[in-house]
Amino acid sequence: MNNHQHVSPRYETFSQPTPLMMVLPFDIAHILYAMAVRVGFLKDSMLASARFSRDISALEKMSLGPWARRD
Repeated sequence: MNNHQHVSPRYETFSQPTPLMMVLPFDIAHILYAMAVRVGFLKDSMLASARFSRDISALEKMSLGPWARRD
């Protein structure tokens, strides 16, 4: 039996060999997007949010290659 069978997905993100500092800029981009929506700089739209997340994820995969987080 594998010990990782009962581990939450959030923990698996941190247990992978990806250094936190490499993914930090992409997490900050998500936080800044959410803050911009919250204060009214950007329109609150589920479609726009999904597009932004998709684009940031693609940028992370293109930038970090095999070290990028898996969706």
